[in-house]
Amino acid sequence: MIKGIVGEKIGMTQIYNDNGRTIPVTVVKAGPCKVVQIKTAEKDGYEAVQLGFDKIKEKKVTKPLLGHFKKAQVHPHRYLMEIRMSIQGLTVGQDIHLDIFEKGEKVDVTGISKGKGFAGVMKRHGYHGGPGSHGSMFNRAPGSIGSSSYPSRVWKGKGMPGHLGSKRVTLKGLEVVDIKKEQNILLIKGAIPGATGGFLIISKP
Repeated sequence: MIKGIVGEKIGMTQIYNDNGRTIPVTVVKAGPCKVVQIKTAEKDGYEAVQLGFDKIKEKKVTKPLLGHFKKAQVHPHRYLMEIRMSIQGLTVGQDIHLDIFEKGEKVDVTGISKGKGFAGVMKRHGYHGGPGSHGSMFNRAPGSIGSSSYPSRVWKGKGMPGHLGSKRVTLKGLEVVDIKKEQNILLIKGAIPGATGGFLIISKP
């Protein structure tokens, strides 16, 4: 049974429910996806399905990857993603559509969060910082980072300035507000990880 699909984030908008209240939704272009490879417990040690999304020209694919697509006898795709699930009833070359989801169903959405570059501790970890007035020289600094003579080093896991964002993030239990099967559009309540045009995995819990 297929429990997930691959898609692309289009953006956010709002719709009205039956009571006239606005609901913020994220618009996702999901599918159709092609089953490119099926992994079995006997050969690979686990069961999974590799899905391809967004067809592209052959010249835009590397030769090893092109051989992978030709072996499966499917057209090259921009995105390849593996989802662990039961492979019963699945075949290579099969198309996966939005009919695997239902309106009102809860889904998990995985994407790459927006990269925000180098950030300080207040933005990265939510530190409060120091006083902002009266001549204070301690405003947005991290403060003391280590102990004294013991252990004479900085403890592992200490919140420090550094790269923020651009990580794989999964939001669980998001509601499917509406499904437009003819346009391959999925409306999911609330915000989801990533920027517009970002790659997403929508799966059942």
